[in-house]
Amino acid sequence: MSWSLVTLDNWLTRQKGTLDEVREPVEAIIREVRTRGDAALLDYAEKFDGIRPEAVRLSEQDRDAAYEEVSPELTEALAEAYARISRFHELQRREDFWITETEPGISLGVKTTSLTRIGIYVPGGRASYPSTALMCAIPAKVAGVKEVICCTPPPVHPITLVACDIAGVDEIYLTGGAQAIAAMAYGTESMAPVEKIVGPGNQYVTAAKMMVRGTVEIDFPAGPSEITIIADEEARPDFIAADILAQSEHDPLAASMLITTSKKLAEEVGEWINRLTKEADRKEIITRSLERSGYFIVKDLNEAAEASNRIAPEHLAIQVRDPLTLLGKIKNAGSIFVGPYAAVACGDYASGTNHVLPTAGNARYYSGLNVAHFTKTSTIQIIDREGLEMIGDIVETIADAEGLSAHAESVRIRRSSAG
Repeated sequence: MSWSLVTLDNWLTRQKGTLDEVREPVEAIIREVRTRGDAALLDYAEKFDGIRPEAVRLSEQDRDAAYEEVSPELTEALAEAYARISRFHELQRREDFWITETEPGISLGVKTTSLTRIGIYVPGGRASYPSTALMCAIPAKVAGVKEVICCTPPPVHPITLVACDIAGVDEIYLTGGAQAIAAMAYGTESMAPVEKIVGPGNQYVTAAKMMVRGTVEIDFPAGPSEITIIADEEARPDFIAADILAQSEHDPLAASMLITTSKKLAEEVGEWINRLTKEADRKEIITRSLERSGYFIVKDLNEAAEASNRIAPEHLAIQVRDPLTLLGKIKNAGSIFVGPYAAVACGDYASGTNHVLPTAGNARYYSGLNVAHFTKTSTIQIIDREGLEMIGDIVETIADAEGLSAHAESVRIRRSSAG
């Protein structure tokens, strides 16, 4: 086990990472998909996933048959998670439009419109991620998106297909990696392009998302999982260790940081990590992830908040005596878990919040996936003659100062008209 004191600056440098090392192969994959379409997707499935599907798009029969391979208990659990995630995201819905009179003769407002067709990426590989299908598709459907498609690498576990069905996914395609992102962005013979791509993935997926941005919109960079935990001397070391292992088992590149005022707690957490890792199912992945993890000692919780804001973690757990005071000082975090019983896994599956979150410090500028990601807004202005008189002089004066005389004239001609 590797669990040791780290310096914040070194840890931040390591976490920042770079996509440069995968840029060339990802560019080549995107070119192939744009040129060869479905044939490229099938070839890449055979090359990277070890299986060549009969077709890129999953048939409705195969989708329906997935229920036969999933236990009723698991199907019910997915349905209950769906209900909780939907309930939370329904609270985020905006009015379709609103208009208010801001001054006599001028009414302003905003019209909110959902996107029409979006693509979600559900990873495969080391595990199945039915929860990601729920997290990506539900806010899109709540927002009113008409067509939600899913790309996921073959072979797809039946529970992922059931989750897609429960969440209302309209089309499922058997393709993963950078090639899936390219297909959703540019389209192929069997797949119409989308307006936006959301969902987490490895560095190849993340690089591809960044490269196709401009052709389509994306949510944000969402790479290997990470957690920062702020804890004082009263925190439970076993709870903290369990949360660290939960993140570590995702991926060898996952990373965990404990920020604490207590060196004794940090050492006890290390002992618990060692104990729990010995019996973990995904011990090899966890061990490699722990090499990217560690703890940082601070003099007080103000310093802890400052350090956490510099990290801008995907997941932030707060386990201190007065969590709400500390919460008020947090500015940068994807999702925040307050109190000893708020396991990050609760947010991954069933509390209702979304687990698709910005990583690698990107929480400084991005919000986690939410209903607003699937909508766009148009401003509205209704101006009558009285309103034009209220602002006409302002418009004309500024337009003339900018040398845009036609702008000014477009207002003057109205003001001078007979009515």
